Amino acid sequence: MNLPATGQGVPTDAVKNQKPRGRLFRKYAVFFAAIVCLALGSNTAMEVWFYAREYRTLLLNVQRAQAEATAIKIGQFVKEIESHLGWTTQPWSAASVDEWRLDAVRLLRQVPAVTEFSKLDASGRERLHVSRLAPDVIDSGRDFANDLKFTEARAKRIFYGPVYFRNESEPYMTLAMTDGRANTGVSVVEINLKFIWDVVAQVTVGERGQVYVVDGRGRLVAHPDLNLVLRNTDLSRVAYIQAARSSSSTDPPDEEFHEDILGRSVLTAHASIDPLGWLVFFDLPVRDAVDALRVPFLRSGLHLLAALILAVLAGLYLAGRMTGPIRTLRSGAIRIGQGDLGHRISIRTGDDFEALGEQFNRMATQLQESYATLEHKVDERTRELALANLAKSRFLAAASHDLRQPLHALGLFVSQLRTHVGTPEGGRLVERVDAAISAMNELFNALLDISKLDAGVLTPQRSGFPIERLLQRIETTFAGTAEESGLSFKVVPSGAWVSSDFLLLERIVLNLVSNAVRYTGDGGVLIGCRRRGDNLRIEVYDTGPGIADDQQRDIFAEFYQIGASDRRAHGGLGLGLAIVERLCRLLDHPVELTSALGRGSRFAVTVPLAAAHSSAVEHAPAPALDVVSSKLIVVIDDDALVLEGMGGLLRSWGCRVVAASSADAALAELAARGERPDLAISDYRLADGYTGIAVIERIRDAYGRTIPAFLISGDTAPARLQEARAGGYHLLHKPVPPIALRAMLTQLLKKHEAAAGAV
Repeated sequence: MNLPATGQGVPTDAVKNQKPRGRLFRKYAVFFAAIVCLALGSNTAMEVWFYAREYRTLLLNVQRAQAEATAIKIGQFVKEIESHLGWTTQPWSAASVDEWRLDAVRLLRQVPAVTEFSKLDASGRERLHVSRLAPDVIDSGRDFANDLKFTEARAKRIFYGPVYFRNESEPYMTLAMTDGRANTGVSVVEINLKFIWDVVAQVTVGERGQVYVVDGRGRLVAHPDLNLVLRNTDLSRVAYIQAARSSSSTDPPDEEFHEDILGRSVLTAHASIDPLGWLVFFDLPVRDAVDALRVPFLRSGLHLLAALILAVLAGLYLAGRMTGPIRTLRSGAIRIGQGDLGHRISIRTGDDFEALGEQFNRMATQLQESYATLEHKVDERTRELALANLAKSRFLAAASHDLRQPLHALGLFVSQLRTHVGTPEGGRLVERVDAAISAMNELFNALLDISKLDAGVLTPQRSGFPIERLLQRIETTFAGTAEESGLSFKVVPSGAWVSSDFLLLERIVLNLVSNAVRYTGDGGVLIGCRRRGDNLRIEVYDTGPGIADDQQRDIFAEFYQIGASDRRAHGGLGLGLAIVERLCRLLDHPVELTSALGRGSRFAVTVPLAAAHSSAVEHAPAPALDVVSSKLIVVIDDDALVLEGMGGLLRSWGCRVVAASSADAALAELAARGERPDLAISDYRLADGYTGIAVIERIRDAYGRTIPAFLISGDTAPARLQEARAGGYHLLHKPVPPIALRAMLTQLLKKHEAAAGAV
């Protein structure tokens, strides 16, 4: 057997152009033709008649189903606006005009189709009018007491106004709602119906068909040709539209074809849109219907039906004469599939079977060549993946640093802002900003934890401690959050002692409980412990949506998240369970998952038991003295916003601050003051090329090696952690919460004062 010089087998075009060699085609061609003519000759006339009727019925059913689906979409469009408008009718939104205006602005932002919002009081007078097209009006006093949008809404709780056209071009509809209370007003919106065109434009009806919407008066509301809508087209006189408006059925007025608005003969179906009283029409031209009928009958009818019948009859006749070559091909394919690529199939029939056997042989040869180079390709792909992973890590580190700078400054400014806000509303806004910053901090901290684990800088500090201490901290952390979410939250006490790293084990359980509270919509969360021989299983149960079997292995991978339809919209990077898995591997604590869709999940971490001893009982620490006030703190950072934020926050704590963008500037100001600094804080990476370690060393050389100091950095690369640890410095990663910053200041200053007192 000769192969092409390229070693890639026979070209595809050459294989396609090969004609059947020998007797197989000539032997059965006449026989096949005779059977086809005999079978089709007796059935053609009857099949054509039945197929035409069935196909016409099928087209009507399809059009009717599409009309109903489109009507449902448009109904949902209106219902969604009702849902948003419903919030403005709640009793707490009626307290003041300012709150109504906030609701109105939020409504216009969330619902683009709403152009205007009005709030009418219980007497029908307009208290607020907010528009996209005109300035807002407060307390205009316009009387709508006799207007349908006020009277009908008060009587029926909701009012759908008729379609009207502004400037005789744009279709609009009025929607008014009230909460049903006698002493509350009415919320009114004006809806631009051009947005319904998006729904209609996405629907296709054959090649030349069309779908359109008319209101209860026969006016065109939506059409693929927007110009017809903007011209306020009246279709009330079209015969089949008149019949559809007067009939409650979704069936067409009769089974004959109709003439549409463009003068074409069409097959039409319609559906009503509740509760608006509008109609959706689907028109398919007769030409499309006839073409669609002709093509399936001529192509599918002749070829598919004839092929099936002939395959059965001819297969029975030819089976006995084909078994020999088929057995040979089958046995040869099995040997090649089992790895015997040196085997060759030998068939000498002079027909298609011989050509097929030769093709199998060429395939086996190509597989031999592919396997010869497979190992080299695998190594090459592995190197490429490693380089891609390294590039990903570098990108994450760079992006993290650039984002942490402004976020760190923002956190410092918000902390200062608390002391300058004097109104309850301002306080609530500060709390919301602070909550948003905390959420972003969680995302950055997750990336930081992954970096620490990848760097191998975490060393477990194992000790024996009562598990009850950890369970109490978990209950304190999450009980309030669970209660706010309407969940039951229970922690079962345990008197067991375990051997582990308290902080790392706490982080594992915190991540598991946080996920349980976050993704559980109804029911509750239960945390408890079970003894299993020399081990203790810490188990976290929830009644959340559960995890499918095919996803239970993947959820411990980095950046893996279950689809948005399966989880609540709380954000996240998909790193929580990846951190749990790595920490459990570091501590040698196996983690298990049992879950079923719709029934919740159970995570279990197995920890070795330890002997209990009374010497480890904790006592409440004595209240810490304020050692920060009046201290002279040096802050070096090349970011002006961070420098300003740090300085303002420290001064609000009573500190004296020297803030500078470089070591030279800091030393110059200290020299001008003639004072010795009490503590130094420096960013790790500065614009002048110095590192924070070098800056602190210069300050210590000038004023004494005992000056306490620590570093702050937005770079979460593992190398930064290793360098800081090697230099004996604490490293805080931006954004630093004010409470963590103050804790670090207090710790270092107290340690320094204790050391000075000992001397």
